[in-house]
Amino acid sequence: MSRRDDRRQPWWDIPVTIAIAVGVVLLITTFVAKPFSIPSGSMENTLQIGDRILVNRLVYLTRPIERGDVIVFDGADSFVPAGAAPQRNPVSAAVVWVGQSLGLFPPDSTDFVKRVIGVGGDRVACCDADGLVTVNGIPLEEKAYIYRGEAPSMESFDVEVPEGMLWVMGDHRSNSADSRAHLGDPGGGFVPESKVIGRAMVVLWPPSRIGSISIPESFSAVSGAG
Repeated sequence: MSRRDDRRQPWWDIPVTIAIAVGVVLLITTFVAKPFSIPSGSMENTLQIGDRILVNRLVYLTRPIERGDVIVFDGADSFVPAGAAPQRNPVSAAVVWVGQSLGLFPPDSTDFVKRVIGVGGDRVACCDADGLVTVNGIPLEEKAYIYRGEAPSMESFDVEVPEGMLWVMGDHRSNSADSRAHLGDPGGGFVPESKVIGRAMVVLWPPSRIGSISIPESFSAVSGAG
């Protein structure tokens, strides 16, 4: 009579496996790529409310931030006042951090997603005789990505971007509180490069909108001239 092997899986095996898997995901989202949900219509139609995107956190270790990049950044001290970040106790902060890292919780109110229009040293202005935004005197043809039927800007501005700073705008220009809305603030509407979390690379959800987020061709002329 054969003896049956009745060894059982340890009770802690499954929880440990789950913990390891979650830990690996958290490491990836902390240092490599992070999911981010779009909370507003400021980037329509490029990004729509409820879109889930993947933010590449490593790309700017290999190249500088470029005009035309769609970035996610921490707007504390530039777009929102110091101390505006939500105050949480250690337990709730940990829960929220895990939920945001996994893309299950919405982003903090200090996180923004916008398109880079000007980098350090650029002169960005609006509008020229044709009603277009110009970068270093070169007009941008933006019909391919700004919200259909909208003007490039309803406000006039003429700024020089300091080194280490960015001038950013939403694609839905009439529905975006971007650099233009903060011209009178202490930071002058500029976003420090050090506050950039990463570049929005792809739309992951919903399935009908899956696709990459590329740099529009209109910025190539400016890059070539720079």
